[in-house]
Amino acid sequence: MYAVVTAGGRQYRVSPGDTIDVEKLTGAVGETIALTNVQLVGQGAEVTVGAPAVAGVRVEARIMAQKRGKKIIIFKHRRRKGYRRKQGHRQSLTSLRVTGIYTAEDGIEPEGHLVSAPDNVDLGISTPEHTIEHDEAPPLSGEDIA
Repeated sequence: MYAVVTAGGRQYRVSPGDTIDVEKLTGAVGETIALTNVQLVGQGAEVTVGAPAVAGVRVEARIMAQKRGKKIIIFKHRRRKGYRRKQGHRQSLTSLRVTGIYTAEDGIEPEGHLVSAPDNVDLGISTPEHTIEHDEAPPLSGEDIA
């Protein structure tokens, strides 16, 4: 079983047992957190895609470390102008180990059944009963304006 979760503005494909580094989350080492922004859940050939998130699915993970990422150097200069700026940055990260992917039906079981999307999912396609009738377009020239 795998899932695609969003944490810190980035998407990660995770399975139980995977370790990922995400932007800093609040919590102490050893605590368990739940990531509820799950975009996709899959098991074998069965895939459930959310719009925007799959309802009732959460990914639980344990905080393994609160650390800082690799240092990056930001260097700006303008040639022949004597303009030079050097700046460094280290991103604060949280290392997570995924312990399980839970669906609404599972309860406690980490490896459970997937929630399949209903057949009548709204895909944003307008049907005749949902169309909006517009008034006639305004005149383009000044001859019809009173």
